Amino acid sequence: MQGISEIIVFTAGAGACIPLGGYIARHTHVHQQWLAREFRHAVIALGAGILLGAVAMVLVPEALHHLGYAPWATLLLLGGGLLFYSLERYLDIHRHSAPQFTGMLLDFIPESLALGGLAAAGADSSLLLAVLIGLQNLPEGFNAYQELCDAKYPAKKVLLVMVALVPLGPIFGLSGYYFLGEQPEILGAILLIASGGILYLIFQDIAPQVPLRKHRGPPLAAVVGFALAMLGSMLSH
Repeated sequence: MQGISEIIVFTAGAGACIPLGGYIARHTHVHQQWLAREFRHAVIALGAGILLGAVAMVLVPEALHHLGYAPWATLLLLGGGLLFYSLERYLDIHRHSAPQFTGMLLDFIPESLALGGLAAAGADSSLLLAVLIGLQNLPEGFNAYQELCDAKYPAKKVLLVMVALVPLGPIFGLSGYYFLGEQPEILGAILLIASGGILYLIFQDIAPQVPLRKHRGPPLAAVVGFALAMLGSMLSH
């Protein structure tokens, strides 16, 4: 029961960083022109860096470990990119494209599964992985809130949706604990497919929003984000 309660607390805490990021975005009182430019671009870069770091330092290494470093695992990564290319194309056609929000879910769900699977396997890195997920969700929640508000969604509705996402952490964490602890191949496949989707979204939609003419600071936030993910990975080992 202790392992189950830890999964619930860790994943719920990490998920709570999503609406927290949205709340911070709503109540950030700085000069609007500056917020719309350098600060916002820096937060987007920070989220992209953490997402890229999560793929490079957590999702892909964990997936390859579960799949025994089989060369055919590359096809799963490519398949994930193609899957979310098709998904984004469908959403764009129907005018529902939201790359920041989609990337946030793509990251949160498989890592919650991984956290549950690691706990079932007896790993000691559950807490540190939960901290890393939370660090990712905070800027991603900030960016997703701004993105959805720019798409003319009501601010209160956006925050309610983000709050409703919090239970997804425990749900998928417990699913990983009960169903993936003894199914390493399935867990590895899920992680690689999600990684391919995240990489596609980063370079198709998120990273192009980072550059800002006459301002070279925001891209440095991507380096900071990757460094945070790398630090979390090193601490977990």
